[in-house]
Amino acid sequence: MNFEIKDNSLKKSDRMAVRLSPNAKLMLEQAAAIEGRSLTDFVIGAALDAANATIDRTQRIRLSAESSRVFLEALANPPEPNETLLEAAALYREHLAKQKR
Repeated sequence: MNFEIKDNSLKKSDRMAVRLSPNAKLMLEQAAAIEGRSLTDFVIGAALDAANATIDRTQRIRLSAESSRVFLEALANPPEPNETLLEAAALYREHLAKQKR
């Protein structure tokens, strides 16, 4: 899932203020200048990159090749439901029936 925002896709109306040390601001200004971007564009881009990485890291499941094979095999050939699962399904059906009343 990617929440990348294009500059022209949304009206820019929200503001965000931050307090930082003079050294931190100087470093951000230097990095923005190196990339030929405004400080605002640099900070927003870096923050969005970090946000996307965080979201990706927490919402995507990564499996090894062997784990992927085992998972796909289980999907293709699921085991027969055990008694506990059958009981849970029956309870769920009862719950749904009560909600429809």
